[in-house]
Amino acid sequence: MTGIHTPVLLEESLNALAIDPDGIYVDGTFGRGGHARALLARLGAAGSLLGLDRDPQAVAAGASLARRDPRFAMEHASISRLAEVARRRGLCGRVNGLLLDLGVSSPQLDEPDRGFSFSTDGPLDMRMDPSGGRTAAQWLAQAREEEIARVLRDYGEERYAKRIARAIVRARGERPIVTTYALAQIVAAANPSREPGRHPATRTFQAIRIHINRELEELRTCLAGVCELLTAGGRLVVISFHSLENRIVKRFIRNEARGDRFPRGVPVTEKETNARLRVVGRPVRPSVSEVAANPRARSALMRVAERLA
Repeated sequence: MTGIHTPVLLEESLNALAIDPDGIYVDGTFGRGGHARALLARLGAAGSLLGLDRDPQAVAAGASLARRDPRFAMEHASISRLAEVARRRGLCGRVNGLLLDLGVSSPQLDEPDRGFSFSTDGPLDMRMDPSGGRTAAQWLAQAREEEIARVLRDYGEERYAKRIARAIVRARGERPIVTTYALAQIVAAANPSREPGRHPATRTFQAIRIHINRELEELRTCLAGVCELLTAGGRLVVISFHSLENRIVKRFIRNEARGDRFPRGVPVTEKETNARLRVVGRPVRPSVSEVAANPRARSALMRVAERLA
């Protein structure tokens, strides 16, 4: 049964967007629409919201909302195609706020057929858009041991990446690894680490999911077009859930806020640096009460930036 998705940092993200009731907004990761519905509640009749998602189930939920609310439109597209969608819709330079809530949603994790979680057994899929691309099972069946180890190390920060990769290759030689339970068992047996409150396959599943869906590449491509999308004073609000995402967002905002590099001591004005963003506030984490109510929020971190004129 598909779980209910509780939006993380809901009030904090809406406040960070500094919503203009007549403004144009984009939710680049619609999910099941928790943030989007709350944002629409703060928009007036002239305001509008565009939602994007690559998950067909999320798109179906968004299409249902669009039929009920003419201020909302839904696109079946990944965040890497945001600039393309914005150009087609004539939104470049007009958007007052962009929200990105990264990672996976609770319905994706809680639906066994999607293959994202080791908590319930299901086909080893992990694709955010099941209509195309390789499944996790197909990749694991063909990838070289060195490639598997690299993915586990780079995307899961798994210290036992080589040992786990070796175990996966050995196991697939005996029988295909096609279910989440089978993979979790292999990893648990190969991983000597026992972190309190964390399944030994957590990092492996995260790493494979990120790789299969090209999540970090998607994020980088999306961010590259953000400044052309936002109007002066428009806000970028990004909620990340692990250090790799956060690092990319932090560096992007820092570089755009710093602008062109000049030799130390060269007198330049802020305008001459060609900085396009300014940092808004400090990174925000969920409150203790939110984490208690929604444990999946515990690793969330929100960063905010504003488009300069």
